[in-house]
Amino acid sequence: MSTLLERLEAGTVICAEGYLFELERRGYLQAGAFVPEVVLEHPDVVAQLHREFVRAGSDVVETFTYYAHREKLRVIGKLEQVEVMNRNALAIAKSVADETGAIFAGNICNTNIFVPGDQTTHDAAVAMFEEQVGWAAEAGVDYVIAETFAFGEEALLALRSIERAGLPAVVTLAIFGEDATLDGWTPEEACKRLGQAGAAVVGLNCLRGPHTMLPLLRKIRDAVECHVAALPVPYRTTNAEPTFFNLTDPGYRYQGSDRPFPVNLDPFLCNRHEIGDFARETSEMGVRYLGLCCGAGPHTVRALAEALGRTPPASRYSADMSRHAYLGTDETIGDTYKSLGDRVIAEDRS
Repeated sequence: MSTLLERLEAGTVICAEGYLFELERRGYLQAGAFVPEVVLEHPDVVAQLHREFVRAGSDVVETFTYYAHREKLRVIGKLEQVEVMNRNALAIAKSVADETGAIFAGNICNTNIFVPGDQTTHDAAVAMFEEQVGWAAEAGVDYVIAETFAFGEEALLALRSIERAGLPAVVTLAIFGEDATLDGWTPEEACKRLGQAGAAVVGLNCLRGPHTMLPLLRKIRDAVECHVAALPVPYRTTNAEPTFFNLTDPGYRYQGSDRPFPVNLDPFLCNRHEIGDFARETSEMGVRYLGLCCGAGPHTVRALAEALGRTPPASRYSADMSRHAYLGTDETIGDTYKSLGDRVIAEDRS
């Protein structure tokens, strides 16, 4: 199999993320804690989701070890599971990658303990990165994804751990509403530093939807020489509410909170055409590493892939409205039902 960089030189690489939200929707993961206990409790469910993402067009099977680190497991009182959780997740992902011919990627992420200027927290974060990257290297991953870093310096620490293991790194930042990392770097400055430090791919993931991620991506693409990654959440974030944390829902009065994040974001989902528009626009910009983060499902991954001209296996079932009973145009549909289509669309329910 060709390496990640060889694949990127030849064209776009699609990487499906979003395991946390999708498995929460399916009833196998708790929102809030967001710890991937499902890799131990229901490994078959995780394997099936890996398959569905590949079938929808993902070139990558990303190991589901996001938040499978010591700090998150300490919070839920299951620190003793950290190694077995990581090794199980890696074994599941490797099996599906081997089965489908996809790229096999490891995964590390924000530690939630890093504090700028506090060396003790830096050392603790590095220790967490080192053990997770070590397990990934032993499993034979093709590269490691280091994702969702709000602090640029923490992202650099993660990158150094991956490099010490001799593996390629894709490093992506999560940018809150201030349009900068939490340690004050602009996204383009942070990505430039990461690229110069040896990352194969740099860019953004999570928090922002297509509309509010695109302006930042343009600056990053102009600033760096390496490949760029773009993995937004598939939600309609706006300039006024730039991340899915900021979104408010005027259509429903919540008890105790007016924030839809994380489990009431459904009204803000981008439609499939919007996902396709994002894929085309970023591709034309020269972004070669594309995907979707929290909120993505196989249907949105398929929409992204199809917008790039691909026909993954799941495209066999892409919509064909010509065969719809009322709205169809196929000659096999009777004229009576075709005429009903106008009534269905035009019916006034006021």
